[in-house]
Amino acid sequence: MNRLVKFIEKNSSGKKVLGLFILTNCIYAFMLTVTIPKTMTYSNDMQLLDMMPTGYNLKYVNELFTELGANGRSTYLTNQIPVDMVYPLLFGISYCLLLGYFLKKMNKLNTQYRYLCLLPIIAGIADYLENIGIIAMLKNYPELTEVAVKTTSFFSLIKSISTSVFFIVLIIMLITLAIKFMKRNKTSANNVNSQN
Repeated sequence: MNRLVKFIEKNSSGKKVLGLFILTNCIYAFMLTVTIPKTMTYSNDMQLLDMMPTGYNLKYVNELFTELGANGRSTYLTNQIPVDMVYPLLFGISYCLLLGYFLKKMNKLNTQYRYLCLLPIIAGIADYLENIGIIAMLKNYPELTEVAVKTTSFFSLIKSISTSVFFIVLIIMLITLAIKFMKRNKTSANNVNSQN
């Protein structure tokens, strides 16, 4: 954990964090507007596995892969998945540093709150494990097993839970910083008024 704190302290300058944040969200926007819609043109409005936060079962995966057909499964494997192999790394690093940046601003980085920086990293790792599971299922189709689907679905669930908790934590931090900022401004204004 000390290594993570050192990494955050070394890399959480405003410019670095902003640059990574922009890059991460450009990749995400590319997936949402290009690779996911392209894959979904074959799915007859069925959600792709990456986009199912509550998980899925063997029946659903079979139906989706059948609906996608050979072209859709190939598009999933060669268009969507490669981009989604870049995104989790960027998500993990940039949002870990973002939380670290805000914790530094609040003088809380060297407290127990530093463990919150692990949330995006957990989400990123779970995303990779989900992708590996999806790749294996796409390559083995139609030979799908209950174990492969349940394992991949479990990682999808871990990804969505850790991502959701991360965004809740981020919102709470932003609100806390905003309150702190307003209080500081109010105190400064009162000090100026009292001197006059």
